[in-house]
Amino acid sequence: MTIHMTRRAAVSAGLGAVTSMAATPETSAASANNALFSVAQPTVPVVGTGALFPVRRVYCIGRNYAAHAREMGSDPNREPPFFFQKPADAVMVVQPGATGSIAYPTLTKDFHYEIELVAFLKSGGKNIPVEQALDHVLGYTLGLDMTRRDLQNAMKAEQKPWEIGKSFDQSAPMGPIHPVANVGHIIKGRISLAVNGAVKQNADLNQMIWNVAEQIAQLSRANELKAGDIIFSGTPENVGPVVSGDTMTGKIEGFPDLVVKVT
Repeated sequence: MTIHMTRRAAVSAGLGAVTSMAATPETSAASANNALFSVAQPTVPVVGTGALFPVRRVYCIGRNYAAHAREMGSDPNREPPFFFQKPADAVMVVQPGATGSIAYPTLTKDFHYEIELVAFLKSGGKNIPVEQALDHVLGYTLGLDMTRRDLQNAMKAEQKPWEIGKSFDQSAPMGPIHPVANVGHIIKGRISLAVNGAVKQNADLNQMIWNVAEQIAQLSRANELKAGDIIFSGTPENVGPVVSGDTMTGKIEGFPDLVVKVT
């Protein structure tokens, strides 16, 4: 026998208090102590300190260099900024001087690199003014927005969400965070990526259509940004495929190289 119970009936039955309590901060904290299992918190180390940056959300801006927008079939002069997300546990830290290893992902035959400047937020808010946006940045690093391009393109063609092309295991390798106090705010400088020593991407960060401050301001209109948020700031043109055995070397002027091998 199936029993249908309205909220009013539930209150009458003495269940309303439980429903209300579930929404309170006190109950949320208490329930955390009774969690069924623990979930690992992804973190990124901060250079020169023993501190770890806990990752809350990973945002990525799409088509933020004019030439890359054109190679993806878009008009950079008319397109407003748009964003997508990766899961927090897609983050994989590669220490300077080391070679990270990522597995060639399942379901794809067209696995692409995208080298990007990454910004880390120490605070946030809603409707952040552009002129105050960089006050929320803790630091920067370089990262790879790895992409299952064939899956992304197939979803685009069918007018379906293309999360499967961007959000998967190990899809966000990156270096440790360089604090603003050490490197300043990054608004220009060479950004490049080589595969097996051959340069594939090569541009300047000042060629971004929307700079980091503008990205933060735009994002904060849609979502309340908070400490722990990460923003991948877009990739230059000439994205392309890698296969098992390939080694990618990402560079941003003033930062250690990011070296990642596909296995």
